[in-house]
Amino acid sequence: MSLTTVLATEHVARINAAKRGTAPAPSPGPDNRRLDSRTSYVNLRLDPALWERDEVVRMLGEIDAARQAHPRGRYHLDCSGHHLAHLLLKIGKFSSPATTTGSAVSSSPVEPEIDEIWHHLILQTREYRALCEERLPGRFFIEHRSLAYEDYQQEPCREQVLEAALRWIPLYCAAFGAFDEGVLPHWTIVRFLHRRLEMSPAEISALEAAAA
Repeated sequence: MSLTTVLATEHVARINAAKRGTAPAPSPGPDNRRLDSRTSYVNLRLDPALWERDEVVRMLGEIDAARQAHPRGRYHLDCSGHHLAHLLLKIGKFSSPATTTGSAVSSSPVEPEIDEIWHHLILQTREYRALCEERLPGRFFIEHRSLAYEDYQQEPCREQVLEAALRWIPLYCAAFGAFDEGVLPHWTIVRFLHRRLEMSPAEISALEAAAA
């Protein structure tokens, strides 16, 4: 998957249109943005700072579709630090509220594709530091390390897992405001509360007072 300048996307779309003998579409679909069986371009806007929520959701969906299509659930994301940083900024509302508090938690409350993109950005050290210290709530560098082997051996009980997941709700609301429908697909615990317990976004957001 390629997350680069839209000029590259448009170039691929023109090549595919020429093969069909047609004019390129103003907004080419996934098939028209595919260079070959292994390479697809997802960006459709020149300035990534102007990405809207539906664009980010679409790009994440296409990346996840590529992951699911792979027999081992893998994909390679080819991108510039500039575009990756902007993508993280746009999905910041779906990512770790520890950026506000600096607190550590035991599990991620977001879907795997968002967590994977966050890990991609960590490799772009300059952009990652700028994102943490200049753009995210809290304005401090967010450390990252893998769990030690002995930590993996200590399986938490169900109550601990639930407590850790619910802890994110008041942190999120404090940093970004109440949940809305657009957030539900990306937050594992919020989606569970909405679908399984039939709680509305407003009701989930109201858990802030009880959880805090």
